[in-house]
Amino acid sequence: MELEPYLSFNGNCEEALAFYSEVFGGEVTALNRYAGSPMAETLPPEAGNKIMHANFESPTLKFMASDNVHQYEPAGNVSLSLGTKDQDEARRVFGKLSEGGKVGMPLQDTFWGALFGMVTDKYGIYWLMNCEKS
Repeated sequence: MELEPYLSFNGNCEEALAFYSEVFGGEVTALNRYAGSPMAETLPPEAGNKIMHANFESPTLKFMASDNVHQYEPAGNVSLSLGTKDQDEARRVFGKLSEGGKVGMPLQDTFWGALFGMVTDKYGIYWLMNCEKS
């Protein structure tokens, strides 16, 4: 069994996927739009080009994503926690995720011996970065 996060976006899923491809060095491995799907008849025409489902994979993570055209707001809050032992990579990724976002806690040394920070990216996704120090 494996856990694979599913991220919902408010109409900017395609933009977010391009951003995450740059940040994590990954790619979209599958993408389906609402247009042409059985759901298309129940949606306004402008929703047709939005993403119904996408898969994203990088060397270090994977997730699924879609545009929330039904304005469904999932219950509960989710944080995505990234772990690494490479401080340069932690700083690079945290910096990219911070662009246009809101830093909750700057990336800094912690009492548990790690470099740690929290950021909500420009798409509203809440990330935790934990870099173990060796």
